[in-house]
Amino acid sequence: MRRFNLAVLAALTLSAGLTAVPAQAHPGEAHPGEAHPAQAHPAHAHSAQAHPAHAHSAQAHPGRALGIDNCAGNACHFDVPPGTYDVKVLLGGDAESSTSVSGETRRSLLPETAVAAGERTARSFTVNVRTPEGEPTGPDGTPGLDLTLGGTAPALADIRVTPALHARQIFLVGDSTVCDQPGDPYSGWGQQLPQYLRKGVSVANYADSGESTVTYLAEPRLWATVQPLIRRGDLVLIQLAHNDKTTDGTTYRANLETLVAGVREKGGNPVLVTPVVRRWFNSDGTLNNGTALLVNGLGVDHPAVIRSVAAAEGVPLIDLTARTKTLVESLGVEGSKAIYLYNEKRDNTHTSVHGATVYAGLVRDELLAQGLVPEGAVRVG
Repeated sequence: MRRFNLAVLAALTLSAGLTAVPAQAHPGEAHPGEAHPAQAHPAHAHSAQAHPAHAHSAQAHPGRALGIDNCAGNACHFDVPPGTYDVKVLLGGDAESSTSVSGETRRSLLPETAVAAGERTARSFTVNVRTPEGEPTGPDGTPGLDLTLGGTAPALADIRVTPALHARQIFLVGDSTVCDQPGDPYSGWGQQLPQYLRKGVSVANYADSGESTVTYLAEPRLWATVQPLIRRGDLVLIQLAHNDKTTDGTTYRANLETLVAGVREKGGNPVLVTPVVRRWFNSDGTLNNGTALLVNGLGVDHPAVIRSVAAAEGVPLIDLTARTKTLVESLGVEGSKAIYLYNEKRDNTHTSVHGATVYAGLVRDELLAQGLVPEGAVRVG
């Protein structure tokens, strides 16, 4: 990117950043690809280890500034260990600009921000750095923190990265409709959620393609890895249903209860999320059918079971099934195609970047409306 007269901007830059010592690591292992649409994963040589999402245990010491000297073109790379980091950017340049920031495996971290010519605007966010950097059973990705500038006219005047010592984490437990999808045109709503959160709240997306409640609990790199990372006060959003096609009702309910109890055991706050609908219309323009509303072949109504468990266990509920059903029906057969990947893949289950962004906005609205995150921690509009 252009450096925009750094000598003039020196007075505006933040104090020198910190470097961090790696947090405690958890062992992991290699894993074959998941059963979901074929996508290209980046291949990087990096030891296979699962690292914690939290930076609470990371120790910081004075060191060289983690700043704009780590950027070239529209990309920035910071050689930091796994953990949670605060990022402060100073946007703007000599001309009008409009800049967004994404990072790691295609995560949207900062929405596009317009700045007038000659002006500067500061924005901050908190980002989770982990290995693997995307899906928990996917490739490791690139070590450190990678950020990419986007937008119609990106302009970065300065950037500082420091360890986030007191960030609150939002863990995501889910499937391919939630996860950090590795390649276009796919995107999960969890991949788009970070752009709606301000500094101090980070998303640790441990959703994984192809997972059901059964497989998520059984796979060592999923629940057995996530649960030890949960700290008191963290939110854990759980959306698993799409792949529970052969799970009976008793088992499905018990699995949800196990996840809820496991979150509470660590002092976290579980939040149950009903699944996003499939775009499967009836002739009358509604989604009132089992395919759209996630009723499996055994007759298990997944959203109904989730609602029942939430009520019985006193767990907050984000009824994303109801919210997405209302939205998709309002858009109609044609208008809803852009939410999903119908035009690109004839896919009525997985969302486009646009659709995932819209659905992440619905989750953001519920987090705010239910008081699950403070108003000041959420970006609105």
